[in-house]
Amino acid sequence: MIENNEILHCMKTRRSIRKFKANPVPAEVIDQIVEAGSYAPTGMNRQSPIILAVTNREIRDRLSRLNAEIMGCDSDPFYGAPVVLVVLANKNAPTYLYDGSLVMGNLMLAAHALGLGSCWIHRAKEEFERPEGKEILKELGIDGEYEGIGHCILGYADGDYPEASPRKDNWIYHLD
Repeated sequence: MIENNEILHCMKTRRSIRKFKANPVPAEVIDQIVEAGSYAPTGMNRQSPIILAVTNREIRDRLSRLNAEIMGCDSDPFYGAPVVLVVLANKNAPTYLYDGSLVMGNLMLAAHALGLGSCWIHRAKEEFERPEGKEILKELGIDGEYEGIGHCILGYADGDYPEASPRKDNWIYHLD
């Protein structure tokens, strides 16, 4: 058993952060987070997801522009976060969407446990369906039928963590 229920504490205190300091995140911290993502459970242990750890500013901004275009705005959908972890999953695995979602959860919990803020940003599916997204994968030598699951943006929070919203009344039903 993990002492003091550290994992449960992280699950209850993690929040989506939407304002980041410009400070870079050390590579060894990013490596710990992506390693945690790689240990997410996957259907039949197929390990269908992959993670693109984007710290290169040019590529990060390229993804941001593409994401903003899909969203129909010109602001930074990554809220200034210096790191973007893109999760994609191989569509040939019947559980790819669930597998990739579990990776996203692990990434966000690991980031919080290591003192970083994170947020799940959508539209990765649309990004990597476009020629520009496919080109990024081609440049990286990634072959296969991958679908974008999400972006886990990371960085040091600029400000206090938000308070938790009250849990809704009908969240849990006990069947005794």
